[in-house]
Amino acid sequence: MTVLEAIQKSADFLAKRGVESPRLQTELLLAHLLKMPRMNLYLNFERSLSPAETDALRELVLRRSKREPLQHIIGLTSFCGFEIVVNKHALVPRPETELLAEEGWKFLLTLNAQPPSALDFGTGTGCIAIALTAKCPAAKIVALDVSPEALALAKENAARNKVEGQIEFVRGEGFAALKGSQFDLLISNPPYIPTAEIETLQPEVRDFDPRAALDGGADGLDFYRMFATGAKPFLKPSGKIMLEFGDGQAEAIRGLFESEKWIVEAVKEDYSQRSRILIARK
Repeated sequence: MTVLEAIQKSADFLAKRGVESPRLQTELLLAHLLKMPRMNLYLNFERSLSPAETDALRELVLRRSKREPLQHIIGLTSFCGFEIVVNKHALVPRPETELLAEEGWKFLLTLNAQPPSALDFGTGTGCIAIALTAKCPAAKIVALDVSPEALALAKENAARNKVEGQIEFVRGEGFAALKGSQFDLLISNPPYIPTAEIETLQPEVRDFDPRAALDGGADGLDFYRMFATGAKPFLKPSGKIMLEFGDGQAEAIRGLFESEKWIVEAVKEDYSQRSRILIARK
């Protein structure tokens, strides 16, 4: 079987099982298997796959047909240009969260504080903390998560991106683990899916992302209430909080923060022009 034939047959197989962008998914799997850039496949369409390569591709495609995320199969994803290891213990980073990280590092770079400081609340894979650290090497970054498995993954990713010595990893639930620390920036992509909606999500998310990283309570806003009522003591006077949120939640979250006397500076849109990021200060 040639590379082109393998792509065509595998893409047809994935399409019949409801996988989005089946050709692209197949090409990414095959490029991973053959250890070459995806675009190089187009220069190798006539190359014959060995029986071992054919069997290996079949296994990868079968896993994807069962809706296991591509990132889990490959074991990696890209976030702000950094290579991030992913597994079942943390949310797979989304492109929208890159915008949140960018807002964070842009703010830190404006500060005269020495060093500026940030708390990545619910760090998961560590992707936000890693991006902030790499873009702001002078900053003191604390990465907090309740999950020991997620923290182990975040530490692995920090080492992979050569910033492990610049991030303090803290295991704990909520602000209690922070012992009165104050930060210039509190940044988070917290759980925001209403509990009842989790079963309606795509299988790649519903069945493979950790539920604790998805479930935001009955209306999806539990963590935003916690931030609105409890975050002020952990921010310096000129500090800011930056939070990602879900579709249709902007006004409710703005209301929560304004009712607790926060000044909402901005609600930023994502790549699809949906409101996605809240920026507020005390």
